[in-house]
Amino acid sequence: MGDTLPMLNPPDHTRMRRSMGNMFDRKSLEIMRESVDRITERLLDQLTDELKDGDADFCALVSEELPVMVIGEWLGLPPTDFPLMRSLTHDQVFTQELFPSRSQLALSDAATSRLREYFTALVQERRKNPGDDPVSTWIRTWDELEPDRAAADEAVYSLALFVVLAGLETTSHLLSTMVWLLLEHPRQLDWLRTHPQHLPGAIDEVLRYDPPIHMISRIAPEDTCLGDVLIRKDEMVQLMVGTAHHDPEKHDAPDLFNIHRKASHLSFGGGIHYCMGAPLARLEATSLLTGLLNRLPDLQVSGTPVWSPRVAFRRLSELRVVRS
Repeated sequence: MGDTLPMLNPPDHTRMRRSMGNMFDRKSLEIMRESVDRITERLLDQLTDELKDGDADFCALVSEELPVMVIGEWLGLPPTDFPLMRSLTHDQVFTQELFPSRSQLALSDAATSRLREYFTALVQERRKNPGDDPVSTWIRTWDELEPDRAAADEAVYSLALFVVLAGLETTSHLLSTMVWLLLEHPRQLDWLRTHPQHLPGAIDEVLRYDPPIHMISRIAPEDTCLGDVLIRKDEMVQLMVGTAHHDPEKHDAPDLFNIHRKASHLSFGGGIHYCMGAPLARLEATSLLTGLLNRLPDLQVSGTPVWSPRVAFRRLSELRVVRS
């Protein structure tokens, strides 16, 4: 993970980020919107069918599927590989936990090794058979930036790996938690149904209340004093985002979920490390929430949600829902 964007500082970070171009600018998102809406509708069709026989797991059927299908289709991965990507990202994030156990680190190491094999082979395949997909575009870009082909391929591998790791686990959590919180606050959900123009604000409150990442790692580029603490150059700092979002000096009644508040948050980072995929995550959340408001107004939680035992990367692993 040391060569991926979150762990880099300028000038390496600047070079890597510029090579990705404007991945999710307004024009690109408009092109992707049709794909996201199509995938969302298909998943909601499956959920609706499952609910005919009783309750169903929203995570397994929808929120775990939408991000991997969107990113996988965008990268041009075979749909048969989507389950593998989903499984490996679940395990890989343990290395970014605050105090991972030995067994968790072993799972993470094995997943990282499999991901390296997969994306190294993908880069080699796209080099032989280039197309108009992002990986092929990055190969062409890095061939111009880096005369050493091996170094260029390593950079493209890092980009592809980062996009998958950053886009699957975090967005799945946003989608799961968004649905859970709104179903648990039916009055706010009913208000949102009649005021759909406030969907962006509701999504921001979800991101504030329970962000996908509660801890962000950063490397100090120079000696820095933060309060009374001296942080040495190249030391790693853990930023406790989830705690900051519940600071009573920043938010009134921070432990109350309230979509009517103007919810500022740090869920997408900030500065040069602001999440490039934030617009896509918002697009997926908006598409899903719009579909649920229109198609399943009688949806409700039918069981106690199940959370994975994590600190940094939150994961709602099971959310049973039923139609009333």
